[in-house]
Amino acid sequence: MNVQSKIDSAEAIRTEHFDVVIAGAGISGVGAAYHLTTQVPGTSFVVLETQESFGGTWLTHKYPGIRSDSDLHTFGYRFKPWTSAPIATAREILSYMGEVIAENDLGRHIRSRHTISSARWSSKDKLWTVDVTRTDTGERLRFTTNFFWMCQGYYRHSEGYTPEWPDFEKYKGTVVHPQKWPENLDYKDKKVVVIGSGATAATLIPSIANDCAHVTMLQRSPTWFRTGRNAIEIAETLRKLQVDESWIHEITRRHILYEQDAFTRRTFSDPESAKKDLLSAVEAYLGSDYDIATHFTPTYRPWRQRIAFIPDGDLFQSIKAGKASVVTGEIERFTETGILLKSGETLEADIIVTATGFHLSAQGDIDFEVDGKPLRFSDTVTYRGMMFTGVPNLVWVFGYFRASWTLRVDLVADFVCRLLRHMKAKGARKVEVALRPEDHNMPLLPWIDPENFNPGYMMRGMHLLPKRGDKPEWQHNQDYWAEKDEFPKIDLDDRAFVYS
Repeated sequence: MNVQSKIDSAEAIRTEHFDVVIAGAGISGVGAAYHLTTQVPGTSFVVLETQESFGGTWLTHKYPGIRSDSDLHTFGYRFKPWTSAPIATAREILSYMGEVIAENDLGRHIRSRHTISSARWSSKDKLWTVDVTRTDTGERLRFTTNFFWMCQGYYRHSEGYTPEWPDFEKYKGTVVHPQKWPENLDYKDKKVVVIGSGATAATLIPSIANDCAHVTMLQRSPTWFRTGRNAIEIAETLRKLQVDESWIHEITRRHILYEQDAFTRRTFSDPESAKKDLLSAVEAYLGSDYDIATHFTPTYRPWRQRIAFIPDGDLFQSIKAGKASVVTGEIERFTETGILLKSGETLEADIIVTATGFHLSAQGDIDFEVDGKPLRFSDTVTYRGMMFTGVPNLVWVFGYFRASWTLRVDLVADFVCRLLRHMKAKGARKVEVALRPEDHNMPLLPWIDPENFNPGYMMRGMHLLPKRGDKPEWQHNQDYWAEKDEFPKIDLDDRAFVYS
C-alpha cells in the first residue's frame, strides 16, 4: 500500500443513505419531518442540525425578552393547536416544538451538531452527496440522498450584521449584537443605547428598561408597529364555551388570517387610512404631546417592511414611564464614551446594542455543485420561491413576510410530499424545473420587487437570491391567501417539471 492509499484509508468517510435529507431542525425542518412521516410513510430521512439541539432562531437567540413577532395561532403548525397567549416567548416556542417532536417520534431522525459544508448533485447517479462535519468531535461524515430539503432559514446564524461606522473601534464600552448576547452581561443601572428599531429592538428594550439607568433606541428612521392585547378574543370566548382545542385552533387561525388579509389589502388600497390607525394606536399610549411624527411615522407605506406586533404596548409603556427614549438621527461617528450624531447630539453609553439585522444566507453557507459545476442560486430562476431552474431534487423553504413563516412551511411540505409520491408513481428518480417555451422571453427580475417589500437585509443580499419572472409560477409572491388555494392545484405534469 503506497503513502497516498494509506492517507485515503485513514480518511475514509462513513457514508449513510436516506431518501430525504432535511437541512435544519428549526420551525421549518421539524415541520418537514412531521409531514414526511404522516404523508409519505416509510420514507427514510435524516434532519441535520448545526446547533446542539432543535429550535433554530428560538435556540440561538438568547437576548432578554425574545419572543415571536407574529401570533402563535398562525406561527404554530396547523396540526398542533396553540393554547396559550398568541405572542410567545422563545422558551414557550421551544417547548411547543419539543412536544411536536416527542408526540411524533421525530427525535430519532434529528442529528444535532452536524454542519453541512457541501452538497453535490450527480445526474449519473441521480443523488445528492452531502458532506458534513460533527462540531463536537470534528468527525467528517457523508450522506447520499435522493432529495434535499433546505429548511435552514434565510440568515446566517453564526453572526449578525453590523454596519461599518466611523471610529467604531474607538468606543471603550461594551458592544453587543443581539444574535450573540452573552449570558453574563450586566446591564443593571447602566446607560444603554440600542441601535435599530425593528422587532428585536422593540422586544429587547421593554425587557431591560426597568433594570437599566436608561435605554435609548437610536434609529435612522422610524418603523411601523401594531399594538394590542396579548390575547385573541375569539379564542378566549371559545375556551369559556369549552370548545375542543383543535376547533379553537382552526377557527382562531382563520379569524386571524382573515383580519390580516383585510389589513394588508388596505395598506395597498387605502394606505392613508392604515397609517392613521397605526399611529392612533401609538398615540393612545404616548399621548398627543409626544412627537410621533418624528419618531414613529415612517416615510414608507405600511408593509413595505415587516410590521412587528407590540403586545400590550410594552415598548411604548417603557417610553411613557421615562425608562426608555427614542432618538431619530444618523451616526456621525463613535467616541470613546458613546455616539456622536450628525445633528451634534452625543449619546453616552456604557453598553451599545447593535440591533442592526442579519446577513442573508441564501445557500445556507453550503457549497453547492451540480454535475461538477459550482452552483450559484443567483444564476437560477425560482419556481414559486421553492425550486430553482437547473437544480434537481431540491426544495427550499422561504416563508412569508406579511404572514407567519410557518404557514408556508405547511404549504411547501404538502407540495414536497405530493411531488415525492408523484415521482414514485412515474418511476422517476430526478425532477427539476425548467422554463417552458412560452417562458423564454419572460423578463427576469430581482427576487422581490423593492416597491413591494424592501427591508435592509433583502436589499443588501438581493444579488445572492434567484431571479423571478413576471408570471405567478416563477416568483414568490408573498401572498398566503392566494397560495393556500394555488399550491394544492399545481399540475405536477406541467411542462415546467422535467422528470427522468
